[in-house]
Amino acid sequence: MTEFHVAIDHPESPDPDSPVAITTTYLGTVDQAHVDEVRAIAALDAAPREVLEHPHIDGAFCVARDDGDLDVYVPVGATEYRVYEPDPAPKTTTDGKELPRTATAGPAYLADVTRFGDQVIGGAMDYPGNPSRSVWHTTESPAGASYLTSVAAYLIRVGAEPQVIYDPVADKIAQFGPLTQSGRALKNDGSRRTNREGRVCIQVEVLGKAASPWTKDFDPASKPNYRKLIAAMRAHGIPDVWPAGKPPATAAAAAKGARNRATWQGKGGHYAHAQIPGNDHWDPGAIDTTIVPGKPTATDTGGTTGSGTDTYTVKQGDTLSSIAKAHGTTVAKLVSLNGLKDPDDLSIGQKLKLPTAKPAAPIYEPFPGDEFFHGGRHSPIITALGRRLVALGFGQHYKNGPGPNWTNADKANVRAFQLSRADLKGDADGIPGPKTWAALKVPKV
Repeated sequence: MTEFHVAIDHPESPDPDSPVAITTTYLGTVDQAHVDEVRAIAALDAAPREVLEHPHIDGAFCVARDDGDLDVYVPVGATEYRVYEPDPAPKTTTDGKELPRTATAGPAYLADVTRFGDQVIGGAMDYPGNPSRSVWHTTESPAGASYLTSVAAYLIRVGAEPQVIYDPVADKIAQFGPLTQSGRALKNDGSRRTNREGRVCIQVEVLGKAASPWTKDFDPASKPNYRKLIAAMRAHGIPDVWPAGKPPATAAAAAKGARNRATWQGKGGHYAHAQIPGNDHWDPGAIDTTIVPGKPTATDTGGTTGSGTDTYTVKQGDTLSSIAKAHGTTVAKLVSLNGLKDPDDLSIGQKLKLPTAKPAAPIYEPFPGDEFFHGGRHSPIITALGRRLVALGFGQHYKNGPGPNWTNADKANVRAFQLSRADLKGDADGIPGPKTWAALKVPKV
């Protein structure tokens, strides 16, 4: 009878300014009867557990828990699976020269989101001359509770991290790496590194199951983090189209559909995992393409400022208070903007004007001084610097972090940044001086 190693992956952040790391506790071994019982319990409708099979080890599986931990079961004697360090280098031409690339206007990181792992999951795009695109996946797990954390731990364990994981129930977003570098949730299409197709290839794992599309009853107006994600995609030049058509509604439809290479390589826009050449999954199911990505609004795109407006259609159960809270405004502003005589007298289908917030100007951290960067320095400014280096593509020396302690890895990444710029090569000692700091534009902490 097969025996299994058992462990628990516990995601936690040792420092509020540090990404969430995974701590593994080994618990010993159990027999096949125990494993059968675990699977049976997880299969119960009321059980707050979900079995996720390991894609690389036969017989191994994980159990995502609603408390955020991940239970891991691996057959004794199974071939070890190793998550390799990603190759940071992009594809080169036959003469060894790197393909020309131009930065997009979009952000590397969404504001105010959790970060999982070391933020180094991929590298530069191989085909930056091809259009920007996004790929939508589902995790085949429940949403809500603390599943975002346990499923994130699973994706790290099996080495299948996208850039983004999203919980549509709680409207929570987290990132495993910058949007400007590749993810690793797609299989290669032969020798072509599918994760690195296009100027950007932003992959999103949505908590949910393909058989029950997560867009059902989903209202983007009440999901500010979802709107933030879509706005970032547009800023990266991803058009609001589905070049390969609507996502397949069933596994059979996905199997029959063509995963067209010419479409995938040549057209920017949104794609289902089921539409990618070299891949065999059918997620995310028949999600509503009027919601993903939906239509841009002034708020989504940064559009107009000051007195500009957007609109909202009143739905059943809405109150003026709930609408104001969902859109970051007040009842008084809605009453004034819409000329309402009775704020409690709303009707389903009624159009309300919404104030459009003026985008805040970026605020950068002031230069902390020539004597700031030395061994033993512990500061959230160091974390912010590291995250900025990763966002700019200079995080290759981090094995763990970025974190709040000044380390040789920080110094090496700063030096790489300095050497990349003609105006800073003379200062390439790895220590940020005033010129280097000004060029880095580290966000204020």
